[in-house]
Amino acid sequence: MRDPIRNRSNPKEIRVAPALDAAALERLALRYVERFATTRGRLVAYLSRKIRERGWAGEEGDPAALAQKLADLGYIDDRAFGEARAAAMGRRGLGMRRVTGALRAAGLAEEDRAAIVPDVATRAVETALAFARRRRIGPFARVAADRTVREKHIAAMIRGGHDFTLARRIAMMAPDENLDRLFENR
Repeated sequence: MRDPIRNRSNPKEIRVAPALDAAALERLALRYVERFATTRGRLVAYLSRKIRERGWAGEEGDPAALAQKLADLGYIDDRAFGEARAAAMGRRGLGMRRVTGALRAAGLAEEDRAAIVPDVATRAVETALAFARRRRIGPFARVAADRTVREKHIAAMIRGGHDFTLARRIAMMAPDENLDRLFENR
């Protein structure tokens, strides 16, 4: 089903967007890649949606082949996208589960995700501390938390993608406690 588009000069007149062909699909793909950092999976989903919305004129288009062509030309780099996204999420304090879920949702292939995950795992304590600092949990709190508040802090850290034991260790720390305790018994 095509979306009707209202004519700006005559609002009563409705025009229908023309069906896509190979050239129009490539223009859409180039414009999308120009505007957004993306992956092949996201580009394929976008192009498939556009074909569903506007229809296809002529032989059936292949969004996957077009996405692969743009990747071969260097316009799309799934691994670089994944590394940048993982680094940004790490700076925000999000844990490995959240990062891997976001990479999977972005359409990264399994081999690209597998190459990025070890980096994320090595920075687990740093990202957990960044999360705790932002949320004023454990050693970054102003006052010591009682049991119910600590449980809420642990739950927030788990929702942030952090491991339960690490979240518990951070939440159990007293305000202004030395962070070296986190690195003991690892």
